[in-house]
Amino acid sequence: MGAPSALPLLLLLACSWAPGGANLSQDGYWQEQDLELGTLAPLDEALSSTVWSSPDMLASQDSQPWTTDETVVAGGTVVLKCQVKDHEDSSLQWSNPAQQTLYFGEKRALRDNRIQLVRSTPHELSISISNVALADEGEYTCSIFTMPVRTAKSLVTVLGIPQKPIITGYKSSLREKETATLNCQSSGSKPAAQLTWRKGDQELHGEQTRVQEDVNGKTFTVSSSVSFQVTREDDGASIVCSVNHESLKGADRVTSQRIEVLYTPTALIRPEPAHPREGQKLLLHCEGRGNPVPQQYLWVKEGSEPPLKMTQERALIFPFLNKSDSGTYGCTATSNMGSYTAYFTLNVNDPSPVPSSSSTYHAIIGGIVAFIVFLLLILLIFLGHYLIRHKGTYLTHEAKGSDDAPDADTAIINAEGGQSGGDDKKEYFI
Repeated sequence: MGAPSALPLLLLLACSWAPGGANLSQDGYWQEQDLELGTLAPLDEALSSTVWSSPDMLASQDSQPWTTDETVVAGGTVVLKCQVKDHEDSSLQWSNPAQQTLYFGEKRALRDNRIQLVRSTPHELSISISNVALADEGEYTCSIFTMPVRTAKSLVTVLGIPQKPIITGYKSSLREKETATLNCQSSGSKPAAQLTWRKGDQELHGEQTRVQEDVNGKTFTVSSSVSFQVTREDDGASIVCSVNHESLKGADRVTSQRIEVLYTPTALIRPEPAHPREGQKLLLHCEGRGNPVPQQYLWVKEGSEPPLKMTQERALIFPFLNKSDSGTYGCTATSNMGSYTAYFTLNVNDPSPVPSSSSTYHAIIGGIVAFIVFLLLILLIFLGHYLIRHKGTYLTHEAKGSDDAPDADTAIINAEGGQSGGDDKKEYFI
């Protein structure tokens, strides 16, 4: 015998419901249940609690729908998917945490334009909720109206995005070796975010993040403080506070605070040229550094009174160097944070030129040219010998009809030192 339709079952329940309730036994008769007087369960719970013991009416596991829990960032979109293997000619339904029906099959039940149908088949009902708010968090129910009614729960977790952190506590410039204390705060995170500090590439160890629940009862405000002693290297450094939270997907939100550190000046004397000689022009540059930058420079020479120069210019100029200018010079750089004196020993060299790099270069070029000329001369000599030894033989006969001819290896015979006879004259060239 098949399962009864939903309508007769509802009528049967309405007629037979009594204090203590009733249920069917194995032989098909109603049996009482232990229910308190006056308590009525909701309709779907009543249907779910009704157990049919006839073998052909036992529920199959294939009729049990299934869903998955979902996590979504506030403002994002979540998709709720409900599936069932054996629908038993019934439709799937989605309800929100307030048990309001959202969709029954492909039919919209709640007027909320954020909720849209994604897919509706006898085996699947999927819907999407866009622009998710924190209030949308909770358990969503997928139901199928078989006998009994079967449900599946999907827990939707909404992540609150933390706001950009705010750094407070920095008011004005710090003096070297003073202690800086900064505070960082971020609101709106759910669950509570974590705060971290760093200075450049260096991590700063601040106090543990403090957590306070916001007035909405859903999100949290987190705060942290960090203290450290500043040095002159920290002048111009950026102190960064970062918010770490799963809703940011690895892209931390950060805020930075640039700090200024006041410190005493330093100085260094640099000569131009580096190796001064007698008769040359020399500039001694006093390179002062500090915060604030030194504004006054005092030049002195050991053993010389009074001071050579007090000026805002950094350079001490020698238009024409003399041997008497040799000695130790001091430059005192002064700011409102203090002063610093740098020293330089000047040795004036003789005016004789020191071989420069350009003269060395010319010498190298001259040597190369001389070597090439030498190679050309050697080549010409060998070429001359070669032409002399391989020159062709030239023979002139002044007497006609002579059958005498010189051999190819005959030496040169000329008129002065050769054979002569009668009017015939012979010249042989090899």
